[in-house]
Amino acid sequence: MSGQTVSMKEPVCLIENDSDGKLRVVRSALDILDKIDQHVVVVSVVGLYRTGKSYLMNKLAGERKGFALGATIQSKTKGIWMWCVPHPEKRDHTLVLLDTEGLGDVEKGDEKNDNWIFSLAVLLSSTLVYNSMGTIDNNALEKLHYVTELTEHIKVKSNQRDGEESSEYLRYFPSFVWTVRDFTLTLEVDGRPITANEYLENALKLRTGHSKKDQAYNLPRSCLRNYFSPRWCFVFERPASGDKMRRMEELTDADLEPAFVEQAKEFCDHVFNEAKTKTLKQGLKVTGRLLGNLAETYVSAIRSGQIPCLDNAVLALAQIENSSAIERARAHYQKGMADWVAYPTETQEELSEVHAAMEKEAVAIFINNSFKDEDQKYQLELMKVLQEEYEKICERNYKESQKACESKIECIFAPLEEKIRDGSYMTPGGYKEYCNDLKLATSEYRSEGGRGVKAEEVLKEYLERKASIGQAVLSADESLTEAEQRAEAEQARREASERENRAMEEQLVVQEMLRADQQRTYEENVNQLMERMERDSRNAIAEHDRVLQARLKEQNDLLQQGFDDKAHQMQREIDALKGAKAQEEEKKPSFMSTALDTVGTAATLFLPGILPKVGGMAVKWLSKWF
Repeated sequence: MSGQTVSMKEPVCLIENDSDGKLRVVRSALDILDKIDQHVVVVSVVGLYRTGKSYLMNKLAGERKGFALGATIQSKTKGIWMWCVPHPEKRDHTLVLLDTEGLGDVEKGDEKNDNWIFSLAVLLSSTLVYNSMGTIDNNALEKLHYVTELTEHIKVKSNQRDGEESSEYLRYFPSFVWTVRDFTLTLEVDGRPITANEYLENALKLRTGHSKKDQAYNLPRSCLRNYFSPRWCFVFERPASGDKMRRMEELTDADLEPAFVEQAKEFCDHVFNEAKTKTLKQGLKVTGRLLGNLAETYVSAIRSGQIPCLDNAVLALAQIENSSAIERARAHYQKGMADWVAYPTETQEELSEVHAAMEKEAVAIFINNSFKDEDQKYQLELMKVLQEEYEKICERNYKESQKACESKIECIFAPLEEKIRDGSYMTPGGYKEYCNDLKLATSEYRSEGGRGVKAEEVLKEYLERKASIGQAVLSADESLTEAEQRAEAEQARREASERENRAMEEQLVVQEMLRADQQRTYEENVNQLMERMERDSRNAIAEHDRVLQARLKEQNDLLQQGFDDKAHQMQREIDALKGAKAQEEEKKPSFMSTALDTVGTAATLFLPGILPKVGGMAVKWLSKWF
């Protein structure tokens, strides 16, 4: 997906506390996100204050300065700050970096605010970076108690039961990266070298006991294992001496320890290559504009004292985005037609070709920016909107053709009109002269370009008005016998009938083109709808696979660690995931058929030119996909 993006010179505050201490979204930051049509990769960093979170984010932005580093024990970052830059690796993507205020700030002492900041970082990001100091030990995991309280601050469904399966959270939650700063240990277990990822997974192993102490020990570990997949770990040596640490913003890589520089590069490379596009349930990819709407929706729920509900947020966003998608598609169509149509078009086919191209692009814009369009309500609205726009354009084309033809007739037939006024034809032999002049003027008119789609109709109407004058000239011509006058009158009637037929054929061609336009409109919408539904189905199945594989891996880990009971309990969840995937695959043909019939039946109300047997069309289109 290509689209518009921004490249910010410095971060701005996205979410802050107002004078009452409540969280609010900063309007100017939303305005920035609203300009980003590209898909976004959103990386949030969280952690205790004064652990060097902002330095990592500046590195990801490719800058030494930006997010405030500070050199004291005070927390510098307040709220959530945002920095949007073009993604260095993913084409047509924007990298959105979110730096959160340090958790556990003793000066602020607001545990509730910390929980909401952590929850928002989880909700908004596609990759969550948790930054800590020293080692991953029980003390470090106890400080990450925010993860154990996530289900108290985030709901998946409005009617969610207590103990909802963790797989539901896996559909929404980001991947997880634990960065350990000032790491001084040797990465090995029982004398065997291990990777940083193995170090993390080893730290997340559960205890087999059932005491309260064991349960408290296991709780944060279970939450991390159940809610976040995949997980990675990076360890960093101390970057420089204490004196230099106070001037980090001024230092280049040459001033830092080589090992730290290399570790920081590995971390950045990992984020650039592994951090995924931000998605919602069923693989819906998020743009900058949609991310801003998400932030508003979640913060609005928090401000009103509610718990953010992920499914409700998606439904609310669908209404906003689908209406917006219609307007964006309409605006694109209007601009395209204004840029490419020169009135009047020489033929209806010429106008139809431009309409077809602009309509195809407009439908694509809608398809790419809409989601959860239940019963194709919004797509049908788009079809109606574009048809109304096209009808206006056709009406203008008719009027412009009428004006152009009348202007040409006025110019070309002016000499004939002058002779009529001065009576030049009211003499013996005048009728023959009148007929010759009329024939020459008609021929000249028909050879002219720029007349448009009403050329013959306007000519017919003009000559119909001149019929009485021709009859008068004929009656006054004494050089013609009575029989010759009857013959000339009959010839005039034949020519009038011919002009009538030409005008009718001209309009029939227009009507046939308009019916073909409506049929093509229907087929274009159905074709793009099928492609989107196929893509959505693939995304949904891929999501089922991702969550299923994560749960199978967790089950296998539990078995290896001796937690047979927990592994057995997880089987119910795994069976449900397999069933959901099978159901998704089975319902696809019937779901698509229903969607096709819905579109076809409704479209006949405002596209009367389309084929009436929409059921047959459903068979035709489904056979293309299966």
